[in-house]
Amino acid sequence: MEDLLYFNIAPGVEAFSTRRDSSLPYPVIQMHQVHKTKVYLVDKPGIERDELDGYDALITNVRNVAIGVRSADCFPVLIYDPVHRAIGAVHSGWRGTCQKIASVTLLEMAKNFGTVPKDVKVVIGPGIRVDSFQVGEEVPSAFKTAGFPLDKIWSFRGPCVEGSCEGGHHIDLCAAIKHTLSEAGVLPSNVYDCGIDTYTAPDFNSYRREGRSAKRIISSIMLV
Repeated sequence: MEDLLYFNIAPGVEAFSTRRDSSLPYPVIQMHQVHKTKVYLVDKPGIERDELDGYDALITNVRNVAIGVRSADCFPVLIYDPVHRAIGAVHSGWRGTCQKIASVTLLEMAKNFGTVPKDVKVVIGPGIRVDSFQVGEEVPSAFKTAGFPLDKIWSFRGPCVEGSCEGGHHIDLCAAIKHTLSEAGVLPSNVYDCGIDTYTAPDFNSYRREGRSAKRIISSIMLV
């Protein structure tokens, strides 16, 4: 098993997610994430995490500066604009997904770099998948209010089975992210979904499986 899960996005960009207990190969700028939609423009190396309190996405066009997302069931969304040579790293939990943080990040990339969504390539990294993501009824209600197509992202599977993920309401966060990307103008053929469910994959960290002791997956992207 490789120490890191690498994503082959395109020449000139390097992206990966860490596995359990793996080490970062170089420094990665990270955030104190709060499940909202603030985006920070990284314009230099060496920015410390304490300077990035309250952000859930990073964007940059600075070479050899890695930007990253911390997650343990939430989804990392890594964006590459090959035309303008710019990147984004997005933390998309259910609240951020409901607020369409991927679309907000693309708008910031357009404003700062001239990014056009149809040009970008996107990786959706390890996160909790629909069969494992049992939620309360307030979650599908929030997605309905936000205008998501519930028939594509929500299912009700009957009475909950104690001690399991069976029954109850389930949300497909990955499908919701893909819907947001498509709505923003990203071509579905340019979206790569790694397909990993953090809850069922023991070599990836999962807050729902491990509780407060869960460490974090670091998902990183860097222009090289």
